[in-house]
Amino acid sequence: MARILAYTSPALGHVFPLVPGLLELQRRGHVVHVRTVPAALPHLASAGLDASPVDPRVLEVEVTDYRAHTKKDRLVSGLSDVMQRAVVDGPDLDAAIAEHRPDLLIVDANAYGALTRAEVSGLPWALALPSLLPLRGRGIPPYSLGLRPARTPLGHLRDAVFWPLVERAYGRSMLPGLNRVRRSSGLDDLHSPLDLYDGPDLVLGLTGEPLEYHRSDLPGHVRLVGFQPWDPPAAVPAYLEEPGDPWVLVTCSTDYQGDESLAQAAAAGLRGEPYRVLITLADAFEGAGLVTADNIVVTQFVPHAAVLERAVAVVTHSGMGIVGKATRAGVPIVAVPYGRDQPEIARRVSEAGTGVRLPAAELTPERLRSAVRQAVALRPRAERAVGLQPPEPAQAFADAVAELTQRSRVTA
Repeated sequence: MARILAYTSPALGHVFPLVPGLLELQRRGHVVHVRTVPAALPHLASAGLDASPVDPRVLEVEVTDYRAHTKKDRLVSGLSDVMQRAVVDGPDLDAAIAEHRPDLLIVDANAYGALTRAEVSGLPWALALPSLLPLRGRGIPPYSLGLRPARTPLGHLRDAVFWPLVERAYGRSMLPGLNRVRRSSGLDDLHSPLDLYDGPDLVLGLTGEPLEYHRSDLPGHVRLVGFQPWDPPAAVPAYLEEPGDPWVLVTCSTDYQGDESLAQAAAAGLRGEPYRVLITLADAFEGAGLVTADNIVVTQFVPHAAVLERAVAVVTHSGMGIVGKATRAGVPIVAVPYGRDQPEIARRVSEAGTGVRLPAAELTPERLRSAVRQAVALRPRAERAVGLQPPEPAQAFADAVAELTQRSRVTA
């Protein structure tokens, strides 16, 4: 059996989606260690996974894209901040390798220094992507813009023009810092951010249909294994068990991005509606000035699984974690993207027919109330979409990693 080291960026939304697959690897007899955000450690321990914290200097670099006022500035500031972490998380992976002596590595897509050091480690390694696949492909619209798939010759021309523009825009923000880290490790410069996906032995996309567009030309080392929903074990709050109107779950980002307006619009727009509304603020400021009402419950966090069992809709900032969970549960979504990968995720929700897209710039209590009503009506389509998803994502994840364990034994 193999010793497996998983290294993630410091965000719960990047470690929790790995847990089912890592537990399946452990069940098969492999030894698994996770290097991740300190807040995840007690939850991983309770699940039975060995884990240690990333270098605290990684957490000292704040992602400040929420302070920007334009889409361009959000992209530049967010990626620049993440690149600053690369100077620390690369040596941190080296230290974890020295300590745990793994046979193979699984490295999070947002840990750019660790990705670089994995490439020079000589170990078989996988890149883990807990979001949509950003690669070019036949019929795939340019990533991150939230565009509809092309269905006409003019649409295909649009894609041919916009794909290079998107790559250049990301490249200007990413490549200078990333290539400095790569050169310091003796690696050649990348010419496109998409070149990152050529280096790993395996790319593990933790998504799948219906949110991933069908791909007829997927590279052989890329596997879309499906959503792996996981919440830390927790007691179900008593108020969820009480009889009454159905629930609408409203979630803000667990990785702060200034999305208090989502909670504000939901509280104002859904008061008095025939739903009970559970608003989880996560990292949003508690002083968000929310309207209070008898049908609204506000808390910092509740494990999503228990709520989704009782929910008729989810209102979310369009983070992949909650979108994947809701899709897996057959619950329709109101997707309100604020930035990062969220415009693309929101578009996929609307294209799949599993929810409604409402841009943050257009968010008002009235529009949100209307979007929730539209989403609730989509419940049959959301439930049918459950059957489109890979049935056993944890097994598919472990099967893909098992190929690397075979390679590690061959090269040992």
